[in-house]
Amino acid sequence: MLGPLILAASRSDKMRKIVSAAPVTKPVVNRFIPGETVDQVIPIVADLSQKGLEVTLDVVGEDITTVEQSYAARDAYLELIEHLKELELGERAEMSVKLSMFGQSLEGGHELALANVRPVVEAAAAIGTTVTLDAEDHTTLDSMFAIHEELRKDFPQTGCVIQAYLFRTEADARRLAAAGSRVRIVKGAYKEPASVAYQDKAEIDKAYVRILKTLMDGEGYPMIGSHDPRLIAITQELARKAGRKLDEYEFQMLYGIRSEEHLRLAAEGHRMRVYTAYGTDWYGYFMRRLAEKPANLLFFVRSMITKN
Repeated sequence: MLGPLILAASRSDKMRKIVSAAPVTKPVVNRFIPGETVDQVIPIVADLSQKGLEVTLDVVGEDITTVEQSYAARDAYLELIEHLKELELGERAEMSVKLSMFGQSLEGGHELALANVRPVVEAAAAIGTTVTLDAEDHTTLDSMFAIHEELRKDFPQTGCVIQAYLFRTEADARRLAAAGSRVRIVKGAYKEPASVAYQDKAEIDKAYVRILKTLMDGEGYPMIGSHDPRLIAITQELARKAGRKLDEYEFQMLYGIRSEEHLRLAAEGHRMRVYTAYGTDWYGYFMRRLAEKPANLLFFVRSMITKN
């Protein structure tokens, strides 16, 4: 019940100021976002790699309002790639990008976002890794999928994200489950109306499993974005039935959530990728993490009450 309220707050400038000013905010945010600069996050990447984990890196800050900010976002990713080059991790360290950060919502946004993201994808390919296009709210998806299709003409390893709670996603999954594709499936973390998305958790979970089966039975490379123990077990069973080897799919989980499970899956031989965000404009990302899991919200509120 609290999830939709938190998601609404994630778009509120007033709530942004209140949350950002709270003394307790920074230590809680640090649980999910381990740094504000690339210099701070690179040692985290190296440490995760040494533990047998892979990473996908997200420079937070999708709520931009100017073309200049979109160029800055592009340059932030290009700087990140220069640092990753020195680690020589190849595809073990990829990137996730939100096209809104590259100007998708601005005037002429589709073309602007494509022009900004292409050099990032090119630079990633040059160091042996790739980029995954994150899914945002449903109004952005046709543009995202069109950009994904265009990028794959030259960089077929470019991935994309689909969200189980949207009615459209089962059809999207059937289209995307083709040879060479890389598709991350998540439940969904945006406030969507009942006209386009399931609202009931049980229905979302059922849709997730149906979509996951489509991806496992297809010819692409599924990336399972979930912390749910039941869905992890179902994934393993569907992979077994589909005859997939352990390196023919991967699990993805957020930095700071179920860290011991990250290590357990990696120790069993699974590819386990940690979604690691960094940057100064963390508010929207942080609020969605609170909305996804009530325990995160309770921890934050309890801390605020105790500290103030």
